[in-house]
Amino acid sequence: MKPSLQLRIAQHLTLTPQLQHSIRLLQLSTAELNQELETVLQANPMLERVDHDEDGHRASPPPDTAPSEISAEDESPRDEFSAESFEGYAESGSRRWEEDGDDEDHLGFQEPSQPTLRQHLLEQLRLMPLSARDWMLASILVDAINEDGYLDQPLEELAAMLPQEQEIDPLELQTALKLIQHLGPPGTGARDLAECLGLQLAAMPETTPHRATAMELVENHLNALAERDYARLRKLLRCDEQTLRAAQQLITRLDPRPGAGFSRIAADQYIQHEVVVKKVKGVWLASLNQDAMPRLRINQLYADILRRNRDHSSPTLMHQMQEAKWMIKNIRQRFSTILRVSQAVVDRQRNFFEHGEIAMRPLVLREIADEVGLHESTVSRVTTRKYMLTPRGVRELKYFFGSHVATESGGACSATAIRALIRQLVNGENPRKPLSDSAIAEILGAQGIVVARRTIAKYRESLQISPASQRKSL
Repeated sequence: MKPSLQLRIAQHLTLTPQLQHSIRLLQLSTAELNQELETVLQANPMLERVDHDEDGHRASPPPDTAPSEISAEDESPRDEFSAESFEGYAESGSRRWEEDGDDEDHLGFQEPSQPTLRQHLLEQLRLMPLSARDWMLASILVDAINEDGYLDQPLEELAAMLPQEQEIDPLELQTALKLIQHLGPPGTGARDLAECLGLQLAAMPETTPHRATAMELVENHLNALAERDYARLRKLLRCDEQTLRAAQQLITRLDPRPGAGFSRIAADQYIQHEVVVKKVKGVWLASLNQDAMPRLRINQLYADILRRNRDHSSPTLMHQMQEAKWMIKNIRQRFSTILRVSQAVVDRQRNFFEHGEIAMRPLVLREIADEVGLHESTVSRVTTRKYMLTPRGVRELKYFFGSHVATESGGACSATAIRALIRQLVNGENPRKPLSDSAIAEILGAQGIVVARRTIAKYRESLQISPASQRKSL
């Protein structure tokens, strides 16, 4: 075949650096966005955050500017992004703090850090007249206690891990463990659940009603109590139903994880909602949360210098100016897209806001994508780790999407509504005869919702509801 040249016309999508940056910002959560902005603000002097004016008051909003009106060639130092740019929606549910008084941040105020479980135990040990050897043994055990307050290593193993010149007898560790188990919180230093609950019961006054029965249950019949075998327990304890019920209630008030309250893992995780939903004149409207939206603008001092020396400007400064404008535009576009998607979700799920989870309708990403004219992947990025403040709590945008189950009438019922029905049925069941998964499936079938028993079991487990055999109570 003779080689030849051919001319073809074709279209292909090219991801420009600005588009890649926009997509990256869109998938970030609010916390990650703030971290990204802090990094950019430190590296780019052309960009600055607007929080207060020269008098110390909240900066006034800039003139309304649509996202399409900002061009890469515009070098005006007044490019600014703020929550007030978006109008026509309900006002935000969150309000900024009044700043007329003293600001604790300016005074260097810091909240006291919460001590860890190890620090709490060592502080109590320092108040005791312990010898150097006793202090060493107690410190070894404290270091071996996990975040839940349990000692999950055998004493023999701890003794074997120490240097041979120490010559520590496991009985010495046993004595030191008894000392730690008398510290607070009660139950710390236990080696299993039964010992943990027993230590907490032992710390109660002897006059506590039904304490002895509860101790007998915890020490010898904890498995039977977990299996809800009440007939066998009454026979073993030789007590009536009322006494057994009172002892069970006493045990359920105990803490199976006494050290979990000192963990910092959950304390440092915060959720910042980007959208607020309110009912205005009978219509559910979504608005952006102003406190979650950064206010950025071009640094006027550097912009003036760059404008006066346009012909002799450094390429680095020109590049930083361009990046600053991209950041302002992309952040504006990010929140604009979040608002459009949120309003489309609110319009589709208005019954949820009126009646709750039972009225949730099936919804998939494609419906919202067609509604707002975006790709499904873009809608997926928008709804991931973005939260909405509603009269029914803070919900992730992903929460409003879900699969469906066909009904006998030819309609569809969302999985969220089925979970709400299951929770409602379980809350209203007879505790002596809890509903099995098959019974729940039959009840829903009578209402026209055909759901298999295994599907009921899957939804029940997702709700963290125990099986019927474990929900049985006196």
